Amino acid sequence: MTLNTLYQKIRQRQKTLPGNSYVASLFLAGRDRIIQKVGEEASEVIIAAKNNNKKQIISEVADLWFHLLVLLVDNKITIKDIILELTKRKKINPDENSNRRPD
Repeated sequence: MTLNTLYQKIRQRQKTLPGNSYVASLFLAGRDRIIQKVGEEASEVIIAAKNNNKKQIISEVADLWFHLLVLLVDNKITIKDIILELTKRKKINPDENSNRRPD
């Protein structure tokens, strides 16, 4: 699954708000709840990194990315918007140098 595919699924859940959907429950709870989840997941990434636990880091970063996508959808910000911002900052093609570490 790509981030864009997941983003589109989250957008669809926001539109339809199915009753059994975790994503829908976040949107129904409101922006403060979404922000709270982003904060919780960011903290869990930090703890996993501090513990030097690769498996846990991967799991927690996945959770963080998921909740960040929910936050982006809630704010009507696209993945393309983020890529464009990163491109403006570094003046590089985001498809090039995919293995290059940002400065």
